Amino acid sequence: MYYLIKETLRPCKAEEISSAGVPYVAVLTPEEWRRDKERFAMGIDMEADLPAVAQTRAVVNYDSLTGSIAIPRLGYTAHMTGSFAFALDEKGVVFIDEGGLAANIVREVVQSKRWRMPSLERFLYDFLEQIIAPDLSCLEGLEQTLEKMEDEILNGDEESMLPRLNAIRGDLLDLNLHYGQLLDLGLELEENENDFFAEENLRYFRLLTARAERLRDVVNNLREYTVQLRDLIQSRNDMKQNRIMTLLTVITTIFTPLTLLTGWYGMNFRYMPELDTRWGYPAVIAVSLMIAAGCLFYFKKKKWL
Repeated sequence: MYYLIKETLRPCKAEEISSAGVPYVAVLTPEEWRRDKERFAMGIDMEADLPAVAQTRAVVNYDSLTGSIAIPRLGYTAHMTGSFAFALDEKGVVFIDEGGLAANIVREVVQSKRWRMPSLERFLYDFLEQIIAPDLSCLEGLEQTLEKMEDEILNGDEESMLPRLNAIRGDLLDLNLHYGQLLDLGLELEENENDFFAEENLRYFRLLTARAERLRDVVNNLREYTVQLRDLIQSRNDMKQNRIMTLLTVITTIFTPLTLLTGWYGMNFRYMPELDTRWGYPAVIAVSLMIAAGCLFYFKKKKWL
């Protein structure tokens, strides 16, 4: 797939990119890149080992900029995922894409973008912006999910919340790393070490880094929210354990004097007058009930029950 950057991306043939006089965009498979990389005259020997692409980064070469873009797989949304490599210079950019992710993003740019002042910098901004465009609404939906989980925790259903909370927290950690890498990529583009970009167009990369920074701030706030929810779950579990210990303590306290009575009258000394008394047994029962009732009344008054 070859395009020329005009008022929009215009499809073209491979032979046109060197003579059109405008920047180009190419989306190639690894096999196509290995076969046709001499056509782009970037002076690099980059092998697109896509299975090894696991991060977003950029590397400045003598006469080119190479790197990769990786979008993490998230459990709470159907966000696009995958990875691809790229190489660019002042003449254009080549995406080396095995899974079709870069091709899909380019098609979205074709369908949605028109430029009054087309440039390679503006295309790169719109391309990278397509990657993070749906993230804010996804993060807002995730915040609503966490609020519902908080309500469920307060209603006593915290046992089933912890696995879900850990999964969301893992996604947020991946997103935090993803936005940090996008920030590094944007700063590398803005640095413009090889003078590939026009000075007045570097503002596009500043806009990209500012947006990625805001998204990372949202992610960090959500991470703090998950920590608060985990603390809430722990505090409610501690309250349950405290109630159980209180109940066990009350039961033990009630039965301690009854245990004393049992041990006392279990001695069976010969001259214990209660053993021969007709009302001795009912009296012991009555005393035991009075002790239990008195303890319960005292605990209720102290609000221990």
